[in-house]
Amino acid sequence: MANHVLLNNIDHHDLKIITDKSDQYGNNTMYSVVYPFEFKELQADYPIFFHKDNTSNNYTALALFGFDENENLFLQNEKWHASYIPLMIQREPFLIGQQNQIEQGETVNNQVIHLDLDSPRVSKEHGTDIFLPNGGNSEYISKISSILKAIHDSKISTKLFFDTLKEHDLFEAFNLDIQLKDGSNNRLSGFYTINEDKLRALSGDVLTQLNKSGLLMLIYMVIASHANLNAMIQLKDQ
Repeated sequence: MANHVLLNNIDHHDLKIITDKSDQYGNNTMYSVVYPFEFKELQADYPIFFHKDNTSNNYTALALFGFDENENLFLQNEKWHASYIPLMIQREPFLIGQQNQIEQGETVNNQVIHLDLDSPRVSKEHGTDIFLPNGGNSEYISKISSILKAIHDSKISTKLFFDTLKEHDLFEAFNLDIQLKDGSNNRLSGFYTINEDKLRALSGDVLTQLNKSGLLMLIYMVIASHANLNAMIQLKDQ
């Protein structure tokens, strides 16, 4: 169970974070939430798909790590074998929070860093220091702060990406049947991808607009990322 608290250099001056990647620290996960501004790096290693919340009709981007629950094919010998690790994985066990503060007589909503004290990554004996001995921020927590800020600042561009795909009805549910060398079958279902037929059918004006906004490049990165499925199937066979 999570125990989120506001990070500060008084209560948490002696805490360290274990940054190793392994099953015991929760990295045996089938997928992670990712953001469109990460697609350029993600598409080199991971298939990118989408999840739909049927209640809100909103979509979320996901990087796929495995075909079964609690499976991460990129995690081998206590190391993550990929050129890029999604930011939602890198930021653990921290998350961004909101705090109202009074500045010059006005209430201002500021972003602050929260820490999950119940995370197995939190330690007093092992890991990377959060704070320097004099109470200042370590290089590590400064990097975490930058990651959290990048995720927070991408809200508008992320919404634009998904709203545009919904506007042009480009989402498509799909199922993928995977047969392994040992004869067993895996079925990947419940995800969404981009309907390439509808993408090709868009008018020249719409495609020009998507290209100018940078969204067309992101769309093609999602499509190109699916080529990584073959490499993942080979890892699964091994």
